[in-house]
Amino acid sequence: MNSDILVLEAQPYFSLEKARLPLKFGGVVVEGVTFAHVRLRVENADGRVADGWGAIPLSDFWGWPSKVVAHEQRDEAMRRLTQECCAAAMRLPRSAHPFDLFAELEGELPALSTKVSSALGLVEPVPFLSALICLSTIDAALHDGFGTANGICTYDGYGPDFCPDLGRYLGPTFSGKYLSEYLRPAYNRCLPVFHLVGALDKLRRSELSDADPHDGLPNSLDDWIAHDGLRCLKVKLNGRDLEWDLNRMLEVEVVAREEQAALGIDELHLSADTNEMCESPGYIVELLTKLRERRPSAYEALLYVEQPTERDLNAHRFDMSPIAKLKPVIVDESLMTLGDFDLAMELHWSGVALKTCKCHSHALLVAARATQAGVPYTVQDLTNTGISLVHSVGLAARLDPLMGVEANSRQFFPASNAPEAAVHPNLYQPVGGQIATATFGATGLGYRVRQIGRDIFRSP
Repeated sequence: MNSDILVLEAQPYFSLEKARLPLKFGGVVVEGVTFAHVRLRVENADGRVADGWGAIPLSDFWGWPSKVVAHEQRDEAMRRLTQECCAAAMRLPRSAHPFDLFAELEGELPALSTKVSSALGLVEPVPFLSALICLSTIDAALHDGFGTANGICTYDGYGPDFCPDLGRYLGPTFSGKYLSEYLRPAYNRCLPVFHLVGALDKLRRSELSDADPHDGLPNSLDDWIAHDGLRCLKVKLNGRDLEWDLNRMLEVEVVAREEQAALGIDELHLSADTNEMCESPGYIVELLTKLRERRPSAYEALLYVEQPTERDLNAHRFDMSPIAKLKPVIVDESLMTLGDFDLAMELHWSGVALKTCKCHSHALLVAARATQAGVPYTVQDLTNTGISLVHSVGLAARLDPLMGVEANSRQFFPASNAPEAAVHPNLYQPVGGQIATATFGATGLGYRVRQIGRDIFRSP
């Protein structure tokens, strides 16, 4: 097709972003992260050249939580692997739709990861999830460049005029079906935002001290609710201390309802995430049972539980139906391939979490699979900042996720968002608990990089 693209150039950019406050999830505390931007220059068959952009935090803390490889080594490996993925993109021999180009690059990931692991002498190789994070910048840039080169919104390029049918990627049951059939025809203008309640976060203003930041932003959950009119909260739990987790859920609900009542808000939705820390599904079953007994209103407000057990689905092949009978249980870190989707369904997970850090192409294909199977999905982020948040929210706004979209960089990395917030203010500052897409651009993934005041967006 004349809309197919060829990669001409690939350039990565790295920066170290410092967190405003420490973010604790699972067994780690994040105080800073390497952020990667990637620019691809692409050309379509009509000779139109455009730059496509992708960006993501290279969060080894989430993608590669190792006990034997230090953070500094993991960070260096992910930087190098991002560079290797850029080089691989420039070696792609033909013009094609981004889905086909992604499939070729994904097939190279194991070899590229081995190359980087060997070069750095790592005692533990780069895991596939961490490699996907690195590739996600290139995949996003492919899709953004594709839309920009063809003068269209990228999401409008997933129908028969631009794209092969889904049978090529999802098998014969999808022959004759196109991704466009599983998308909204336009961006949803507003989405509820899920606010992250980290394990170290203060819940009440009475807990604050002079050591907290004095930058005009809230430092406690009650102040965040008053500031943003929040209705949706994602609560990070311990997964190894049942009483702490139970009391945390109860206290979050109390604080939230008290502050909401003062604002005249009568709507609360919760989700809970232990980031794989539970030794078995039984922990969550007990937690949910006690939550229902102690506070039925908190139990009713809980929409779903996210990834309670280890990411290797084959390690114990846990049957998740005991949890699913109580509340939906959403697979996140375990979902890296389409085969993982099939196994998760076999093990009775209720739904799936989509993340742009696991690649835009992958998220869209899983969304089609999930929709066809009647399986709910959520759109979560990786504390996405800058254009990576534009990307993630845009994905959610063209799909039909459960409730809303996670967007927590406004809490932990607000300074990193400043250039994009000047162009997309209501994306980074919720109003009435919602963020808006009205400022999204008409082409590519909607970033509007030419209006964003970052030096890299002005590079030749």
